[in-house]
Amino acid sequence: MATHKREQWKSRFGFIWAAVGSAIGLGSIWRFPYVVGENGGATFVILYLICLLLVGLPVLISEILIGRKAQLNPSGSFLQIGKHKGWQGVGKMTILTGFLVSSFYAVIAGWTLGYFFQSVFGEITHFSTAKEATKHFQEFSTSPLWGIGSLIGFLFLSFIILYTGVQKGIEAGNKIMMPLLLFVLIFLAVKGLLMPGAGAGVSFVFQPNWSEITPTAILLALGQAFFSLSLGQGTMITYGSYLGKKENIPGTCVPITLFGICISLLAGIAIFSIVFSAGLSPSAGESLMFQTLPIIFSQIPGGYLLCLLFFLLLVLAALTSQISAMEPLIAYFIDNWKWKRHRAVLTTTLAVFIVALPCVLSFGPWKDYTLFGKNFFNLLLYLCLNILIPLGGLAAVIMVGWRWTFRRAFPHLQEGAERLFKNYPPLKWYFGISIRYVAPLIIVIVMLDALGVF
Repeated sequence: MATHKREQWKSRFGFIWAAVGSAIGLGSIWRFPYVVGENGGATFVILYLICLLLVGLPVLISEILIGRKAQLNPSGSFLQIGKHKGWQGVGKMTILTGFLVSSFYAVIAGWTLGYFFQSVFGEITHFSTAKEATKHFQEFSTSPLWGIGSLIGFLFLSFIILYTGVQKGIEAGNKIMMPLLLFVLIFLAVKGLLMPGAGAGVSFVFQPNWSEITPTAILLALGQAFFSLSLGQGTMITYGSYLGKKENIPGTCVPITLFGICISLLAGIAIFSIVFSAGLSPSAGESLMFQTLPIIFSQIPGGYLLCLLFFLLLVLAALTSQISAMEPLIAYFIDNWKWKRHRAVLTTTLAVFIVALPCVLSFGPWKDYTLFGKNFFNLLLYLCLNILIPLGGLAAVIMVGWRWTFRRAFPHLQEGAERLFKNYPPLKWYFGISIRYVAPLIIVIVMLDALGVF
């Protein structure tokens, strides 16, 4: 067992900001709007909310509970509660997942930083055609100089925050970055709503079209619910381990989930009101962020400022998620290898850079090197999103529901939340059934689908 005094969050509010920061990344601001765009708008949003209740929240609560009970990194937590080396292996797998996620994520996050710098110098607000914007992005993403340069810049920012520690770094950083992110997003949404033709964008996000519910849409909603809460990658177990015993876990997880939904919807309003106002297609897919929006910013009044704010927003969102994906490995080095935090952070950052390097180059000089028909970046992406992350989430609910057993885990869940369960007795029933049966079953179905079984 670890003998050193474990760092803790200064306040519950600080923990909520950090967890929300982790949950709100490029997935909420960039992926969520275009997945909504391609799957029937508001119908998808409703499906997504249902999936959050059935899978997202139970897995989130299970992960934070495991961390708080053990007060250790995922490897130590799974070993302590699972009482078997096999469970320790599962914990190590979730740490590896967070590490791999932070490696490919840093590449796209680096691009947002690169685009932010370019927007400062007005380099991405002078396009007159879609062709120009696409060409600019292609030159940018295939350039090793921009790719590696922006990757180093982004990792340096992450390193500074993590180096300073849990309270002074992660918590203090999120307390500044999250309100700033929220302010920028609200500003962009208001600005978008005031543009001509913005109404079509709003109805696109909020008007359900039931004919568009397809099995694919349901599975995508499930996947989005999972990824939008940073589940299955050791993050929430690690963040939970910095919590005191008196914290109300369900009372903390609900605001985290609700806040995540609000941010995603705000991003949807901001992006689609601007896209519809410019008369462009909402299903521009993944290119929406780097190609479609710069054209719009080039053509509207105040486009320079909007562009600057938009890419600042993306950098902040990416940073808060990046530091949370790197933290499990740092906590592992501190707990298991008895390293000082500074050494653990430096080692983790260098390791992330080494794995991220071939990811960056797989858009440029190494794009022809493939394994199983995928370049290095896409291979890592596929492995994490379709296999490792769902496995990590599955492990957490099986641990709490079956290995530890919900009956024995429940008193720990109740700690700090006694009044909540006293006032709402059905909650115990909801958590028990969703953690033991509903969430595991749904996760298995999603995984089998991702692996092409259906």
